[in-house]
Amino acid sequence: MALEVEKKSSINRREFFSYLSIGFIALSASVGGVLSLIFRYLYPNVVFEPAMDFNAGRPEAYDTGVDERWKKIYGVWIFKSDGKFVAMSNICTHLGCVPTWLSAERKFKCPCHGSGFYPNGINFEGPAPRPLERYKVFLDATGNAIVDKTRVFRYEKGEWSNPDSYISV
Repeated sequence: MALEVEKKSSINRREFFSYLSIGFIALSASVGGVLSLIFRYLYPNVVFEPAMDFNAGRPEAYDTGVDERWKKIYGVWIFKSDGKFVAMSNICTHLGCVPTWLSAERKFKCPCHGSGFYPNGINFEGPAPRPLERYKVFLDATGNAIVDKTRVFRYEKGEWSNPDSYISV
């Protein structure tokens, strides 16, 4: 039997400081990550959305039928017919897609599941369970139509006959 000599592993000063610096860098990265998560948690979430009410102009400036000038900015279609000026939501009542106005066919058609709506917002085909929603619309002191999207009127609740859901023109 040979005598086995046990070797002690010792590190020199250069290796010690090398390991120490790697450990310090790892600790700093961990603390920095945790601090960034804490900062992100405390920082407020801000969503920049368009105003919930807007000036749609004078009702006389609109032609009879559907007007799409506010569709992209505010998500609103203006419908003028039978002596009424109405602001309608451009969100399908089925799953929230945005229907397209087909002027040749005189209807709104939802591209997601095929729901169809008459120009006044009444649903007539597809899976949409109810008509499009209307928004509050009123005249200001200068005669401009103001659309207020915070107040919604639903057909199935009988709210379309509410005087705030349209302007008589």
